[in-house]
Amino acid sequence: MAAILFDEGFGTRRECARLVRAGAVALGDRLLTDPWEPLAPDGLVLQVRGEPWPVQPGRALVLLHKPAGYECSQKPRHHPSVLSLLPAPLRQRGVQPVGRLDEDTTGLLLLTDDGALIHRWTSPKHHLPKVYEVTLRHPLDADQLQRLADGVVLDDDPRPVRAVACTATGERALRLTLAEGRYHQVKRMLAAVGNRVEALHRSGFGALVLPADLAPGQWRRLPGPQPVDG
Repeated sequence: MAAILFDEGFGTRRECARLVRAGAVALGDRLLTDPWEPLAPDGLVLQVRGEPWPVQPGRALVLLHKPAGYECSQKPRHHPSVLSLLPAPLRQRGVQPVGRLDEDTTGLLLLTDDGALIHRWTSPKHHLPKVYEVTLRHPLDADQLQRLADGVVLDDDPRPVRAVACTATGERALRLTLAEGRYHQVKRMLAAVGNRVEALHRSGFGALVLPADLAPGQWRRLPGPQPVDG
């Protein structure tokens, strides 16, 4: 039991044992009192300090609906870190954002404690598509859409960057799919075609779509990398 709590990030083994002895851990209606009681972790849902905690062996993978006003950093400079939106056990495990969203960008953000996974999913070799809902300052026209599809040159690289897909969703709204992850890429691409981003929301990452019932600031655990790589 204490070993399971330790793996889930509730502290050292000694701290987890004290947590059980203090009567803070239950299984259903049964209060657990023996820190060394053997339990199978698969499908296990504990109550820790009165809150349900589904146990998921192995690495943690979290999907967060990032609100505006949060930085994707352990050491934020001007705004709170997105990590502050997660419970202490996940922070204790050392989950980190998979890539970054600007502080004013909202939407789907993945976090994990698997460094190899972060490297694989952020590597430009894998070209995982990211879908953005873009609100624009000026009306969007057909020429701008075509230039985004054909490719625009940014000021730090002579190679053009192209949208995988771009569709107008309103007079001043655009759904943009990218397979690269350059600094401020969406904002810079729209500036290159003569427009300006007023608001930016990521709705998709790989095969994942931001759930409609996940409110800003809310998160949920995912079972593993298959939904993204699939």
